[in-house]
Order: sequence, then C-alpha cells, then structure tokens
Amino acid sequence: MDSPGYIVLSRLVAAQRATAVTANNIANAETPGFRANRPLFGTVLERQIGAAAPRGGERIAYAQDRATWREASPAPLQRTGNPLDIAISDPDGYFAVETPRGERFTRAGRFTLDAEGRITDPSGHALLDTNGLPLRIAPGTANIEIRGDGSVMTENGLVGRIRVVRFEDPQRLQAEGDRELATPADMPAIPVDRPGVVQGAVEGSNVRPVLELTRLTEDMRQFQFVSQMAEREGERLSTAVERILRRRQ
Repeated sequence: MDSPGYIVLSRLVAAQRATAVTANNIANAETPGFRANRPLFGTVLERQIGAAAPRGGERIAYAQDRATWREASPAPLQRTGNPLDIAISDPDGYFAVETPRGERFTRAGRFTLDAEGRITDPSGHALLDTNGLPLRIAPGTANIEIRGDGSVMTENGLVGRIRVVRFEDPQRLQAEGDRELATPADMPAIPVDRPGVVQGAVEGSNVRPVLELTRLTEDMRQFQFVSQMAEREGERLSTAVERILRRRQ
C-alpha cells in the first residue's frame, strides 16, 4: 500500500474513534456528574527522503489519535429533595470514594445508606471524610443536614466533613467507568476548603443531546466518506497492478 492508502486508513481510524466517543456521550446524557468527552487528533508529517516536492505539492499528513479530553463546562443541578443527594458548586471539586482499587474521585453525588450505615454511591463505594474514612450515620437517625462546607450534621451532632478535592491538571485524571476517576501517582489531590456543597440536588450531565446527535450525524458522514475513499483507493491500486502486468506480458 502506498502513502495515499495509509493516509486514508489513518483518517478512517480517526473517524471511527470520533463516532465512538460521541456515541458514548449520548449514552451518558442522563448520567449524574458525567462530563462530555472529546477526541483530540493531530497530524504526523512525513517528508520524502532524497526527493524534491513536486510543484504545488504538500507534505504528507497522517491523522493521529492523540488523546481524549473532558469538557469542563458546568452541568445543571437537578433538585431531588433527597437529603443524601449532594452536588458541588465548585466546578473543579470532586468527591472522594473508597473502592477496592483505592481512592477514586467523582462528581456524581447520588448517595444512599448501606446496611452498615455508611454513605455510599450506587456501586456501594463509601463516601470519605477529610480523614480518609467512610462517613457513617448512626441507626435511627432522623435528620441529616449537609452544610456548604461539607459538614454532615445529625440530631446527635457532627458526623464528619465530606472530603472534596481538586487537581492542578484535571485532564490527566483517568476515567474508570462513567462516574469515577483515578489519579496518576505524581498528581496529588488538593483539599477544597469551601466546596459549596448543595444538599438535596444532583449535578446532571453537561452533555447536550441535540448537539451530540448533530455531531454524531456528521461523524458518521465523515466515516462513510472516508470508507468510500478507501474503497476507491483499493480499486485504483488494483487497476494499476493489472495494467503493469498486462504490459509485462
């Protein structure tokens, strides 16, 4: 395969990747705390060795899948009235939860109480306090109040304070599923003193379905267009080989 074929194939892989990312955004349009992902593509330039570029020619550029980044635009808060539904008004803050893989971070604030009285997310991961310990509510507790600084209060007094952190470079956080994020070993979590915790509300997804559907339609058109180019390039090569063989005969 010559250079045009490789260029077309690199663009085909990029179009497929863009379609998959957009489809995942649409699937998570109703996921609490989800932030839309965007693929980041670059170009790899290749210069011919020992040959001058033809008049009017350009350098050969291949599409390269560089990374995926998350949109940081705020999502709307959905009022639920559930005392264990909480949101963070600070756009850079994250809750800390305990998982079998270690501490993970999320903006999805839909929590419940488990059989042991721990405040947990839908996956059963415990919400952590500022000491890195699971927050527990005593049996029979009637009133739960969560204040703006993350303090959890009941009729029996202070239970603890929710651990809310931020990061210098949140784009380096590694997604694990649709809600949780892991940190690289060299990026510490920075405590947030005034997170602006909101009780009785959940942060929605910042995905805008209509725009995502429009983007998906365009991505699919690009994929189909590049697929047709790949087919035509294959036909061109087959025709060229046949002509060469005929001349040799």
